[in-house]
Amino acid sequence: VQLQASGGGLVQAGDSLRLSCVASGLSFSTYTAGWFRQAPGREREFVAAIKWSGSSTTYADSGKGRFTISRNNPKKTMYLQMSRVKPEDTAVYFCAIDGEIWEKANKQQPQSYDYWGQGTLVTVSS
Repeated sequence: VQLQASGGGLVQAGDSLRLSCVASGLSFSTYTAGWFRQAPGREREFVAAIKWSGSSTTYADSGKGRFTISRNNPKKTMYLQMSRVKPEDTAVYFCAIDGEIWEKANKQQPQSYDYWGQGTLVTVSS
């Protein structure tokens, strides 16, 4: 199983950015997918998660109203659209797959996820 995240970069506060994560080696369409982030010196934290069908999503308070998670199952790709970014959004962003069904998955806990991408760095300048 491989998850390849991309789309990070240096942006200014208020800009938009879209992260992508392509999965291979698993039946992507059956799993809960999520995004996490980790800033220097801080623990990895939950950003957003999406049900296998795309019909349900959940967000951390930090991204509500600004971030949108989505997925394209035929392309085995998940996305995180980031809008009105802030300097505090600066972090390495990781995509992850949870093998548990949506209703049972502990979506906000990193320990619940089985597969992880390598991360993509987002730096927001003020």
